[in-house]
Amino acid sequence: MNNTPRVLNRILLGIVGIVLLAIGVLLMLLVSVPAVAAWWHGWAGGVLSFWLDLFARTQFPGRQESWLWLVICLVLVVVLGLMVAWVAQQGKGRTNLLVAEEDPGGVPGNVAIGGGVAEQALRAALADRPDLTGVTVAAYAIRGEPALKIRVEPRQGVAPHTLAAEISALVEALDAVIGRRTPVLIRIGSGARSRFGRAERVH
Repeated sequence: MNNTPRVLNRILLGIVGIVLLAIGVLLMLLVSVPAVAAWWHGWAGGVLSFWLDLFARTQFPGRQESWLWLVICLVLVVVLGLMVAWVAQQGKGRTNLLVAEEDPGGVPGNVAIGGGVAEQALRAALADRPDLTGVTVAAYAIRGEPALKIRVEPRQGVAPHTLAAEISALVEALDAVIGRRTPVLIRIGSGARSRFGRAERVH
């Protein structure tokens, strides 16, 4: 429900997993198969010779240093920038504003209700329930519009459809207080997913 790039994350995790798996398989083969070890020594020696020759042919005039080091540093800076940008995209979408409208009484200015108001009200209403082990409420901006995500973790034996209906009633009461219908996602926790499944409500 936030702007986290989930597809990109899964692709990157898949690539990293494949690379690590390939490295692990290669290491096992190097240890257990002599023919693979012999091939590796020959191949690695050829690669090392290629790079040593390349660095020798790309030296600055009159110096022993290669300008390829500058290229490598530039590539590393670009990779570092991409990693920082990727990390910055994780979990984006949180908002501190639930409602912002002009004063209906004609007084200049806006009336604003913070997302923390809804978060605290719903958490307080659900915190003392003995049938729940955890409650998380967060406000997000979805396509420029505020929305709420409610995540609860029920105890064993709690009917998820009954719990979802009761939470929906609390949300409708909140809508009546705020004076605006807010999109809401209700998720019944991952810890109980194998037993109860997951119930979601968006309105």
